[in-house]
Amino acid sequence: MPFKAAISGLEAASTELNVIGNNIANSATTGFKRSRAEFQDVFAVSATGAAANATGRGVDTARVAQQFDQGNISFTDNALDLAISGEGFFILDNDGERIYSRDGAFGVDRDGYLTNSANHRLMAFGADAQGNINGALAPLQLSQANNPPRASTNVVVGANFDADDTPPSVGTFNPTDANSYNETTALNVYDSQGGSHLMQMYFVRGPLTGNTWDVHTYVDGNPVSGPDTLTFDGAGLLTSPAGGQFTLPAFTPAPGVNPMNVTTTLSGSTMYGAPFGVSKLTQDGFTTGRLAGIDIDDEGVILARFTNGQSAVQGQVALANFASTQGLRPLGGNGWSQTFAAGEVLEGRPGSASLGLIQGGALEDSNVDLSAELVNLIIAQRNFQANTEVISTADAVTQAVINIR
Repeated sequence: MPFKAAISGLEAASTELNVIGNNIANSATTGFKRSRAEFQDVFAVSATGAAANATGRGVDTARVAQQFDQGNISFTDNALDLAISGEGFFILDNDGERIYSRDGAFGVDRDGYLTNSANHRLMAFGADAQGNINGALAPLQLSQANNPPRASTNVVVGANFDADDTPPSVGTFNPTDANSYNETTALNVYDSQGGSHLMQMYFVRGPLTGNTWDVHTYVDGNPVSGPDTLTFDGAGLLTSPAGGQFTLPAFTPAPGVNPMNVTTTLSGSTMYGAPFGVSKLTQDGFTTGRLAGIDIDDEGVILARFTNGQSAVQGQVALANFASTQGLRPLGGNGWSQTFAAGEVLEGRPGSASLGLIQGGALEDSNVDLSAELVNLIIAQRNFQANTEVISTADAVTQAVINIR
């Protein structure tokens, strides 16, 4: 009688309904990978195999196979949200246990580690002080320290000095008397502790018999250097000092800071018959910076941005892949663990080997196709109902046999 075959059909249909229901329930779960129930027929066999006219004994669930195809990527307003475009898994640390996930919803805990909702820490390759990525894999911890200041050592000025200017009416230079100089410009420079100081340069036209200008340099209103003479040739090009550079005498702009040694470069400056104008004015120092934000590029390099305009590499997100992702064991919580069936783990940088790229400020959606799952749900329901009909028919036949007199 076909009772056992029909019962196995009910069990198979029930398994498929469970799989479909789980897929539908996780259709909005970040990084979720749908599953598919796969079945195989059952025959009664002997040592020589099943007979040519053997009747099947029903169906069995061969496996529930995970489908690791790519989910859609949705952008978010959180820079620490990460999505993998391509193959690979994030590597998470759970007190020494490795967990692999496609869910890139990360945040920063109180110790500066990047963690998911289960407090599993994201693993990354470290970086040295120069920003070079090394091969040391460890939980990623963002530095909460201020970016240290750097004292200014170079000031670069690009300007045109008006060839038609005449020497000032007041022959003795005085920074408080605008009649004692022709032009001026200023910028901020920084000491060894990040303090800001105003550097002013005053330009005084020399005698009309020569193409010279004198530069007087003041810092916070105090004289530092000058006059330093600039000499131009007949074509208006700077010829002296050599390389357009002059070095200011060492000065201490504030108590307790290191003496500053600044070189001023005016190479490229000209003396043409046009109004005075500054086309370039830069310096290489900066003040102390606080962490302002985090940027993550498509290769997983994590860049910290500071309020002083500087940036520093914090590390690079590591990804993992396996020879057979079907062999991974689901752990729940959007994670998988390695098994013998999955093969050896391959760890590397995003974009290398078979590993995908990283999209910052985005999350990978579930790869569940709701329309397809609803159709599958109808089919599984009909399969279930059809097997119940087999049982009902078999029961009727049984009753007929019992009732024979």
